[in-house]
Amino acid sequence: MPVRTLFVFGTRPEAIKLAPVVLEMKKRPGLQPLVCVTAQHREMLDQVLRLFEIVPDYDLNLMRPNQGLEDILVGVFRDLPPVITKSRPDLLLVQGDTTTSFAAAEAAFCQRIPVGHVEAGLRTFDKYAPFPEEINRRLTSVLADMHFAPTAANRDNLLREGFPAERIFITGNTVIDALLRVAGRPFEFADPLLAKIPGRLMLVTAHRRESFGEPFRDLCRGLAALAERYPADTILYPVHLNPNVQRPVREILDRRPNVRLVEPLDYEPFVHLLKRAYLVLTDSGGIQEEAPGIGVPVLVMRETTERPEGVTAGTVKLVGTSTERIVAEAARLLDDPAAYRAMAQAKNPYGDGHASERICDIIEKKLSLE
Repeated sequence: MPVRTLFVFGTRPEAIKLAPVVLEMKKRPGLQPLVCVTAQHREMLDQVLRLFEIVPDYDLNLMRPNQGLEDILVGVFRDLPPVITKSRPDLLLVQGDTTTSFAAAEAAFCQRIPVGHVEAGLRTFDKYAPFPEEINRRLTSVLADMHFAPTAANRDNLLREGFPAERIFITGNTVIDALLRVAGRPFEFADPLLAKIPGRLMLVTAHRRESFGEPFRDLCRGLAALAERYPADTILYPVHLNPNVQRPVREILDRRPNVRLVEPLDYEPFVHLLKRAYLVLTDSGGIQEEAPGIGVPVLVMRETTERPEGVTAGTVKLVGTSTERIVAEAARLLDDPAAYRAMAQAKNPYGDGHASERICDIIEKKLSLE
């Protein structure tokens, strides 16, 4: 009998990072993947499923207007157990640090189903930064039986916390698998504003809730100052729909001739914009891994990161939300070719595009023997 693995995910980043594992597992007669989506983020999730041609076996469809974290927890605790009972998996697989990941791991634990955790061992050691992700991933680690750690540093975090070495596996990060798969496809932009971008492209993603308020306004002021200082270059910012992001962004950055504020982008066009970017300014997580995979320097507009390997390797630099620091660090890369090359040519520490194969090898070997 093939090993039955139930994938449970609900957001776009989870879907991106688990899609290569699902597709790899489908190739193997000894493994049977089943997919359950919670739809924590409905539309953003669905476009990734279409891109990777994945049709869920189960859809909890939990997303509601103005939902809170507690609504997601309650929904998963209520609706996932019948799916687990019906599908009878040998393993439940979750990814990363979402509320879906933690809640699904807890639901599996309650039915004594082993849990595998993809992207295990990331830590900032500050439970409020990022919020709620740091606690979600720590709690998921406690519930997990198999820890698929992207890097040696992630493994070491888990070892220090007392998790047994024989349950921790260094695999690389599956986001590189997804990135290389999508970046290798031909693509043309239908939107002329995206098809032709003047000057060097500074690609921005920023939406972290711990920065809401004055820190986020400072961040926007930094972007505005860069737009003024480099009028021949372009800042492109797919703006998150959260009103706490929309208000300051529109107030401070709208109507600037070289700032393009666009709706959130599907993953495929975003990857192809990333390929064209000269520099990334972000407070997001996954792009800290993706951009170095194609040689684009990253300035992280946060005080901490759960991905310190990029900082150590020199592909990423923490700059916080200070207006002055954002401008100074971006200007250094825009004005100093040697400083730019040092970051752009640094080795990506997050993998080689074969993490999904390693994860499937481990699951097939370990669970077939148990």
